[in-house]
Amino acid sequence: VRDRVHYIDRENEEGLLGMAFHPKFKENGQFYLYYTTQKEPHTSVVSQFKLSATDKTVADPASEKELLRIPQPFWNHNGGTICFGPDGMLYIGLGDGGSANDPQGAGQRRDTWLGKLLRLDVTTNDGQYTVPPDNPFVGQPQARPEIWAYGLRNPWRFSFDRATGDIFIADVGQNRWEEVNFQPASSAGGENYGWNIMEATHCFQQETCDRDGLALPIFEYSHSQGCSITGGYIYRGAAYPQLTGNYFVADYCLGTIWRLFPQIDSWQADVVLDSDLAISTFGQDVDGELYVADYANGAIYRLRPN
Repeated sequence: VRDRVHYIDRENEEGLLGMAFHPKFKENGQFYLYYTTQKEPHTSVVSQFKLSATDKTVADPASEKELLRIPQPFWNHNGGTICFGPDGMLYIGLGDGGSANDPQGAGQRRDTWLGKLLRLDVTTNDGQYTVPPDNPFVGQPQARPEIWAYGLRNPWRFSFDRATGDIFIADVGQNRWEEVNFQPASSAGGENYGWNIMEATHCFQQETCDRDGLALPIFEYSHSQGCSITGGYIYRGAAYPQLTGNYFVADYCLGTIWRLFPQIDSWQADVVLDSDLAISTFGQDVDGELYVADYANGAIYRLRPN
């Protein structure tokens, strides 16, 4: 799909940013891509594709059916993660539209898809979606019904705990703080993660702010420890049982990897590796083993205990 994807190096927050296999991929051969378009204006696209009708080892680029086209006012903060939740719905993470400081106020506005986590039902019609009736803002005026949660700056990346259904959202900060947000599987959605009222647990560009109704992060680190967070996964593999239940997250600039693990009423964070890699994404295989991708050298590494 290179003919339709924007991939200029200097604008390295654009390109082919996400991929998700349909829960019934083995039966229907469907999968979904999130990418930014070649042509101006900057636009994010979420599309369905299918395997070739004649060769099931390759996909058919002509099978594309667009679900969403999202105008982007600037080239950065595209988000890009798409994945299916345990409820079979397709979740999409979108940034606030870019530039700096959220100039359009997208994070707190409910009339835009920007700065949000979206939830779509793609199981009813081939190449289309419907809005799940239990989405939190269905029927509310001046609110996009696809919204599941809001108040995000640039979620890179989010994931589900395959054992519990909890969601972990790593949100890239502005100039001072990086954060990890948490949504329990029992949530009915509608969380406000604070941007741009707050940056992590700190009021943004003001001494005081109204924190009422905001879901504060479970982990943050300052820019003395890095510059851009890369979200990962809860470890649920079988090879290293001592890592079970640990959430792994990294900083893109310094390559630091932390593990987060729950305490009685909080999460503890320990640095487990100073990797010096440009960790652009984590991966999880069918067995629950975890991987990191090094953007600088195009290499993939598997995580294991020392």
